[in-house]
Amino acid sequence: MIDVADAALAWRRLSPRMLVIHPVQEVVRAAPALLGLLIAGSSSGGQGHWWSLAGVGLMVVLGMLRWFTTTYRITPEHVQVRRGLLTRKVVTVPRDRVRTVDVTSHVLHRVLGLARVEVGTGTSDRRNEGRLKLDALSAAEAARLRVELLHRSPAASAVSPGEIGVPVGSTPAPETELARMRPEWVRFGPFTMSGLVTVGVVAGFVSRLVSEGNVDLGRVGPVQETWRWFREMSLPLEIATVVLVLVVFVSVASTLGYVLAFGHFRLTRHPEGTLHVTRGLLTRRATTIEGRRLRGVEVTEPLLLRAVRGARLSAVTTGLRAAQGAQRGGSLLLPPAPRAEAVSVARLVLPRVLPRVAAAPSASAGSDASPVTVSLTPHGPAALRRRFTRAYGVHALVLAALLALWWWAGLPSWTWLTVAALLPLTALLAADRYRSLGHAVTSGYLVTRWGSFSRRRAVLECDGVIGWNIERSFFQRRAGLVTLTATTAAGKQGYQVRDVELAEALRLATAATPGLLDPFLVEARPVSSVGL
Repeated sequence: MIDVADAALAWRRLSPRMLVIHPVQEVVRAAPALLGLLIAGSSSGGQGHWWSLAGVGLMVVLGMLRWFTTTYRITPEHVQVRRGLLTRKVVTVPRDRVRTVDVTSHVLHRVLGLARVEVGTGTSDRRNEGRLKLDALSAAEAARLRVELLHRSPAASAVSPGEIGVPVGSTPAPETELARMRPEWVRFGPFTMSGLVTVGVVAGFVSRLVSEGNVDLGRVGPVQETWRWFREMSLPLEIATVVLVLVVFVSVASTLGYVLAFGHFRLTRHPEGTLHVTRGLLTRRATTIEGRRLRGVEVTEPLLLRAVRGARLSAVTTGLRAAQGAQRGGSLLLPPAPRAEAVSVARLVLPRVLPRVAAAPSASAGSDASPVTVSLTPHGPAALRRRFTRAYGVHALVLAALLALWWWAGLPSWTWLTVAALLPLTALLAADRYRSLGHAVTSGYLVTRWGSFSRRRAVLECDGVIGWNIERSFFQRRAGLVTLTATTAAGKQGYQVRDVELAEALRLATAATPGLLDPFLVEARPVSSVGL
């Protein structure tokens, strides 16, 4: 008889249904190379289709080999994946290093009842060596694996129906819903400007298609008529037409991308303390973050989104670096939504932390205030002057360069006239950058805010601060300012309080982490006079 414990530790294979998934993925990934083989073969004797068929067959074989050469197992201490045909490779991740578990199901995955599991440890670099991937498991196995890795107690063995791969008849865990996608949030889609990426992708695809197919767009009838109609316009009307078309296209693409990425969004908290995010209309993605590793939140307000009172919310989590490689978007807690909703969700997500000591009045707005809504301490007139000096300095350099090119190289005069007319806009930008600056220590959290094109308010648990960096550039020294950086193992690894006076920076650091700076500070004592 086979022992139950030995069976649990045995190496397991991926789902056999992945034999359909991986060949298709390999063919799509190699599509440019296969197209090149088709063109090269056709130009050298008309046998291009045989070369392409051979390439497709090779991709199918490689995709099928992945199932035969990939196994995994879950032990009480490790998660291990073994892969490779000629060179065998075993990837081992300690279970206590698991930070997030992402379960993703693309359209083909969902049709076949499969899902891809990515285990994040927070140590991934550009090659994603810190992430363990299993593609593809059955959807039920993927959901069970997520629970097994992050909810280690027996009480957490159940998962909610309706999640990726959870059978509808299963017993739901008593999760608390914190946020859900609402239809009216779609109005924030055009202001995310994510459609600019679509413009680049479409332009690149059309350019490559024209290049590979030796197509002369100038000879295409509709293109000729459109170009002739466009050239008959005056220059201002041409610019206005291009801007209008671009704005409409980007808005439509951004809205469509918003719906596809965040459709069916849902944020819940499991009784074990983990946060679970599910989103995606066609490609369904589920991310689970351990609540005990949550060190704060970050409310981001890009300029266009801020104009319509919108914001998005992300988690500051130990071991989960923000927007890095495959983890990009893994810390998202709320998509672009009303700012009031982002603030409300942030207050629900943040654990209550009691302040250890009362903060200095200049660095705190009261220990009982919410860190998400607390009024921040401004950074003073020196920071204001620095913002205007930098803005006007850059503006003056650009204007001087354009004037020089106009004088000596015959550059059109409208270029420097346009830049000169934008001087009031530069002043508004400098003033907005100064208004965005602020800091506070309240309820056991360090709060810092900065930015104009993308205003950010970071709320970091003081217990998560492991050190401080004080930096002064040449111009900051002349202005009597410093940049204070709270180093942490969470999120971006460091959060800055920019352009603050040195004395205020020291008071802020002392209020947030009492005693941490004591060995590095020298108290000034009056020198007693000595009689002659």
